[in-house]
Amino acid sequence: MSHYKSNLRDVEFNLFEVFGRDKILGTGPYEDLDVDTAKEILAEIERVCREDLAASYEDSDRNPPVFDPTTHTAPVPAAFKKSYDTWMEAGFWSLQTPAAIGGTTAPQSLVWSSAEFVLGANAPIWMYGAGPFFARVVYNNGTDRDKRIAEIMVERLWGATMVLTEPDAGSDVGAGRAKATLNEDGTWNITGVKRFITSAESDLQENIMHLVLARPEGIEGVGGPGTKGLSLFLVPKHHFDPETGDLTGERNGVYVTNVEHKMGIKVSNTCELTFGDPQVGGGEPARGWLLGEVHNGIAQMFDVIENARMMVGSKAIATLSTGYLNALEYAKERVQGADLTNAAKTAPRVTITHHPDVRRSLLVQKSFAEAMRALVIYTACWQDDVAIAGFAGEKNELAEAVNDLLLPIVKGYGSERSWTILGTESLQTFGGSGFLQEYPLEQYVRDAKIDSIYEGTTAIQGQDFFFRKIVKNQGQALGHLAGEIKSFLEAEGNGELKESRALLATALEDVNAIVGHMFNDLMASQEDISNIYKVAQNTSRLLMAVGDVVCAWLLLRQAEVALDKLAGAAPDSGASKDKDFYEGKVAAAKFFAAYNLPKISAERAIAEAIDNAIMELPESAF
Repeated sequence: MSHYKSNLRDVEFNLFEVFGRDKILGTGPYEDLDVDTAKEILAEIERVCREDLAASYEDSDRNPPVFDPTTHTAPVPAAFKKSYDTWMEAGFWSLQTPAAIGGTTAPQSLVWSSAEFVLGANAPIWMYGAGPFFARVVYNNGTDRDKRIAEIMVERLWGATMVLTEPDAGSDVGAGRAKATLNEDGTWNITGVKRFITSAESDLQENIMHLVLARPEGIEGVGGPGTKGLSLFLVPKHHFDPETGDLTGERNGVYVTNVEHKMGIKVSNTCELTFGDPQVGGGEPARGWLLGEVHNGIAQMFDVIENARMMVGSKAIATLSTGYLNALEYAKERVQGADLTNAAKTAPRVTITHHPDVRRSLLVQKSFAEAMRALVIYTACWQDDVAIAGFAGEKNELAEAVNDLLLPIVKGYGSERSWTILGTESLQTFGGSGFLQEYPLEQYVRDAKIDSIYEGTTAIQGQDFFFRKIVKNQGQALGHLAGEIKSFLEAEGNGELKESRALLATALEDVNAIVGHMFNDLMASQEDISNIYKVAQNTSRLLMAVGDVVCAWLLLRQAEVALDKLAGAAPDSGASKDKDFYEGKVAAAKFFAAYNLPKISAERAIAEAIDNAIMELPESAF
């Protein structure tokens, strides 16, 4: 039986009952896609993921790829390859690819809703299968030559990688030392070593296109220090005919020189890549093309980075959802102890769903999983707005800014909350059994930890959130989001949610106060630069607090919809059949507000009391 348990009902609830995605289908860029078709796509993807993709999840962990340093290969297990082939043959990867290069135009809300199923069932399949999305980046940023390469990447379903990190640079991308030198034929030779490159080697595709950040040398006016001196290059694993895509039989000079041994997601090859080293492979140069023939690498790569951060947050949240649903199933079946209201020694034993702390734990899991699913889809709705404006030849700057603001919440908040709850609540529901490989939770926990680390740690997300998405944006996107929440609070709502709405109002006030205090410290740093340390101590705190507020608001929006459905339900209506579902939405919203929002007042007090004592402490004291 599959480890994976989905919540298709909640996905559809978000899309069509809360966020009104039915209103954009059949119009504008999505004219050829109606609601029924969208629901059919979701249902079929969910089925494929549950029945086929999930089948190799455990085996891929127990029998991971083995790197051969003599051939520079790391083939994946046969069971995983079968699952991967099933996914690619199903063709749903086309949803994230432009129609101009063989894809299907679909709203991002549908793309990321469907991605949850893949990422929850067997996340590395989505990672290895990201070539069509990378082709979109190449197509959107490329010359006619690059656009043809993008077509070939889709036609032949090549793999692709984002190649940023270097051994000595880590998350400091601007410290990268990989070099690029121009050849007479217009190609470039890349030299250097990159590390932690996902999907850089496997036997799943005939070719892999590496998107490589490197620093041009010998060209006046380009290159130089920092991220602005980086350019983005297309460097294939194998040389190919740029017209037909057929491989020429020549190996390019880029080789995997190590595959990491990891705590989790073991089937996802995390590689060291060596470019143009005469001591490696056949000693060939690593040749590639400058994307778009412009030196704008970091901006071009951010298209990939932002998608990756959306993917990581979605993966984390998807894993929490299936972790919760597995825990719920176990709790309904596990008989242990008597009900606390029956103290008799002969009292019948009950399932653990009768115990108060288990119920508390299950509601923690349910409310966070459903809140963060809504967060992903809500963020994707802003991405829909960006695409709709682009289709009309316009630019929706507000949608772009709000999407930018939400991305570190999806990635940073989503990964931290999911990892923590999987370990402290989902696995804990199983008791000692959760520590066993007989159940999927121990693998979920191991696989989920990476989500708070790669594509920018939580600390980096917090700094990006405050300094780039709030300060640089002059608070406009955050102000708009706060305004939406305030409008919700001021509107007439269901009386059953009165206390929850009051908690949200207080939490919003507390978050605004934290932001204001951080701005004051930031301004004070102009007089005393050490005040910047105070700001940095609160950036992650702010990220998590805003995440809690946004998630509470989204759950309360859901609860308003659910209460309307329950109030208007006839005895034989669909809403009546969904009574338990809607009541669960209301319960989750009220619980989340009561359980989480009061804590933000404490976070405010901590933020406002921050000093620089930890920065003044000598290292020897640690």
